Amino acid sequence: MTTDATDATDAYANPDLLWSRETLLARLDDPALRVIDVRPGERFAHGHIPGARHFDIYALNCDDTDTAPLQSFTRMWAFLLGRRGVAFEDTVVFCGEIAGMTAARGLWFLEYLGHRDAHVLDGGFAGWAAAGLPVSRDPEVPAPAAFRHRIDRNRLATWRDVQATIDAPDRVVLDTRGRAEFTGEDRRATRGGAVPGAVHLEWVNHLTPAGTMKPAAELRALFEAHGITPDKEIIALCQTGYRSTHAYLALRLLGYPRVRNYLGSWNEWGNREGLPVQRPEG
Repeated sequence: MTTDATDATDAYANPDLLWSRETLLARLDDPALRVIDVRPGERFAHGHIPGARHFDIYALNCDDTDTAPLQSFTRMWAFLLGRRGVAFEDTVVFCGEIAGMTAARGLWFLEYLGHRDAHVLDGGFAGWAAAGLPVSRDPEVPAPAAFRHRIDRNRLATWRDVQATIDAPDRVVLDTRGRAEFTGEDRRATRGGAVPGAVHLEWVNHLTPAGTMKPAAELRALFEAHGITPDKEIIALCQTGYRSTHAYLALRLLGYPRVRNYLGSWNEWGNREGLPVQRPEG
């Protein structure tokens, strides 16, 4: 069964967020297109989509979502995009090895910066290469651009937003980490465990074995079985805000109207004194 966003038998509400290989191939000569390859540098050097710019965004984290550090982090991200020749008006497609969490993180951050033309390549570079599509080893040296952003605060959650969600009937904290992290057996901060009342659904459940996003019907059934429904505001978290953006992407594809990513995630919550933590039953 195909998982293309264009599959009419199982349509996403926002299919343009997820580009198929065919869609990208048809747009490669578009002068306003920016393909951002988020894989490690050595993977990019061994082969990439022609014209792609390299930007390994993994580990660009912010574990303090108070106002000053968050503003500094946001300015840094916008500057780094501009250094890769990305302007606010460009069409941006993020390419990972698969349709994974790092590409989803790129899409989420652009939407947080107010950008409305960001996409993820379904199946990533692995799917592109497996299909026999053009691959280059030539580096792209872009001219810097100014990425003048307009923050969309509704895309991001701080620790205060998460705290306000606890016990709120119309809000859900969605924990996308591994089960052992959720229960506190795998502790990656001063304290291990979960936000009280959080729902656990590991992010890898959004993907097919081929590294593409699951069809809409499967994703919808998966989320609704865990009480993640469109009438609620969803705040997703993980350890550092990458896996949670994959849930953000999946829910945006389905048309959920109120979805946020907790940027600081457990790296902030588990290390910030005074915030409540529960240890769910294993």
